[in-house]
Amino acid sequence: MGRIERSQLQIDSDFVRFIEDEALPGTGVNPDRFWAGLAGLAKDYGPANRDLLARRESLQSAIDEWHRTWQGRTVELGEYKRFLDEIGYLAPEGPPFQIETTNIDPEIASIAGPQLVVPVTNARFALNAANARWNSLYDALYGTDALGSLPEGGSYDPERGAKAVAWTRNFLDEAVPLSEGSHSDAEAYLIVDGELAVSIRGKVTGLAAPGKFVGFNGDLAAPSSVLLRNNGLHIDILIDKSDPVGVADRAGVCDVHLEAAVTTIVDCEDSVAVVDAEDKILAYRNWMGLMKGDLEADIEKGGRRFARRLREDRSYLDRDGTKFTLKGRSLLLVRNVGLLTTFPVAVDEDGNEIGEGLLDALCTTLIAMHDLNGPGRNSDFGSIYVVKPKLHGPEETAFTDAMFGYVESVLGLPKYTVKIGIMDEERRTSVNLGECIRAARHRVAFINTGFLDRTGDEIHTSMEAGPFLRKADIKEEEWIGAYEDRNVDIGLACGLGGKAQIGKGMWAMPDLMYDMLDQKIGHPYAGANTAWVPSPTAATLHATHYHRVDVFSRQAELKHRGARASLNSILKIPLATGHYWSRDEIVSEVENNLQGILGYVVRWVDQGVGCSKVPDINGIGLMEDRATCRISSQHIANWLRHGIVDESTVEDAMKRMARVVDGQNAGDPNYSPMAESFDGHAFLAARDLVFKGKDEPSGYTEPILHSRRFALKQES
Repeated sequence: MGRIERSQLQIDSDFVRFIEDEALPGTGVNPDRFWAGLAGLAKDYGPANRDLLARRESLQSAIDEWHRTWQGRTVELGEYKRFLDEIGYLAPEGPPFQIETTNIDPEIASIAGPQLVVPVTNARFALNAANARWNSLYDALYGTDALGSLPEGGSYDPERGAKAVAWTRNFLDEAVPLSEGSHSDAEAYLIVDGELAVSIRGKVTGLAAPGKFVGFNGDLAAPSSVLLRNNGLHIDILIDKSDPVGVADRAGVCDVHLEAAVTTIVDCEDSVAVVDAEDKILAYRNWMGLMKGDLEADIEKGGRRFARRLREDRSYLDRDGTKFTLKGRSLLLVRNVGLLTTFPVAVDEDGNEIGEGLLDALCTTLIAMHDLNGPGRNSDFGSIYVVKPKLHGPEETAFTDAMFGYVESVLGLPKYTVKIGIMDEERRTSVNLGECIRAARHRVAFINTGFLDRTGDEIHTSMEAGPFLRKADIKEEEWIGAYEDRNVDIGLACGLGGKAQIGKGMWAMPDLMYDMLDQKIGHPYAGANTAWVPSPTAATLHATHYHRVDVFSRQAELKHRGARASLNSILKIPLATGHYWSRDEIVSEVENNLQGILGYVVRWVDQGVGCSKVPDINGIGLMEDRATCRISSQHIANWLRHGIVDESTVEDAMKRMARVVDGQNAGDPNYSPMAESFDGHAFLAARDLVFKGKDEPSGYTEPILHSRRFALKQES
């Protein structure tokens, strides 16, 4: 690795050229100032970062020892809480407060809707996500199992198309009902005296709530589109009687576009495999393309090649005929890495690698300045949104707040330009969420929950307490419901309603849209004004939930529902006390975990794919990232620790599952089988995750995955 010295840092030469030749021009920041700022981060914040990691380990050691003293006895909750208080795991709760975040875009503060998470290293996926602000509801229904079955291959099926149209008309009747009649019977949509008029069997009716009509395109008597708004989200009814679908419709409606993925998290963390300067440059270059608006991806589809770009804004006429525009793209947030990892792109004079979180903070903020200094295609309020994952408690949140203050001073940005998202996915953050929000009350724009990482940390934190329940049973325990409710309760109590996002986690089964439509409405009903979805199509379907639930009215109700969800419930460890499983049940659970680990890790290590749809043991495709790997590896590590399963059984099961995964990937020409040698980097990484999982910091997968992927790249 060739290196160049900048401000007493030894920095990868390709990375220096990227920053100086591509990232800095147009920001107003000169190279000397930037590199001095990076050196300052390494010198002033690197040691504090390492101290915070040492604090994690100190607390974990104390908790491990405490649980060992209770071996064979039921943990007494009062004693447990007193102990957590004594070691500083539970922070004192301060007086009530409200967040003071300002300059928040409406997509964050006042529009409730779906949120995508997309790996920054895949330009095509990133563009698809950014462009998923608007999507066809007809296509989402027709092309998935949302109607109860999957479409058959071949030409267009008019019968299935009619079902998609009928479903959509029923949705319109619920979201934007007419004062009389149904959208199903509409014969024409037209604009009369600034109002929407709908012709039905010779009579003219209008909307039950006329204010939901906000714009149109085309002629008053024959509009080409009719724009409606409900619960802050737009619906665009497209009309074209020459279209193959429109010609069969009485009113000429050829499609209905929904405002769908209102926000997107562009991910530099769990869904990417970034281990060296080459990878990091790709990540930052794609983020810069999104911020500058010039990112492109070459696409081959249907036998033709074309360049995919960011969509333009959408233009309409208002009631008075005055032109206005709506954003054509999702508002973008960027997820940095956490505090754990260091990165080889830069080393200080003592040979310490730069903290990757410090590098991300400075570089992703610098790159976002291309939006602030340019045409303003992302934030209209001059804000930069950074999601910060895997923070453990108020101390680490305060560190993050101070670190971004330093970044702002280096880059010449006004204080609190950078807004942060606090991911409530670590146990010490959950039990101290209010104090975490207080520590960053001038920056908080987002909190959310995430079952997978949260459960992975639950297992690791209480590794010595005893064997855990099976994964499916953990999800049914009291602590999960309390965790989800308490996150919303605290967010609302701290003033996030109408100012910031309160989010919920991912629907992980992108092929099961019928089930998602049935179940995921629970997220807006729970008071979350955003929730993660795995694809633009899923975002379109999930958007219908936000038309059915007025989230901000729901939040107002929840603020008065009584006592906050119990901390005691959150602290109840989901142990398998009194549970006994047959050997077949144990082996089945272990195989299920191992198959998921191997299916994910083999793509991560061998192909550098950080997020993908991985078939589970039953062949159901699941969106997998490092969080799923963490929970599965920690679960097996816990069962090994407490003798539920032995090493030889796990070893044998791992080899069986490697053969299963090889079979599932047999059609991939880039795939390298793990069996029969079982000595490749991918298989050995999976093995390490399981057998060394108990001792990995917080049960994180990054150290093992990074080292194996880096070694493989060095050998190539």
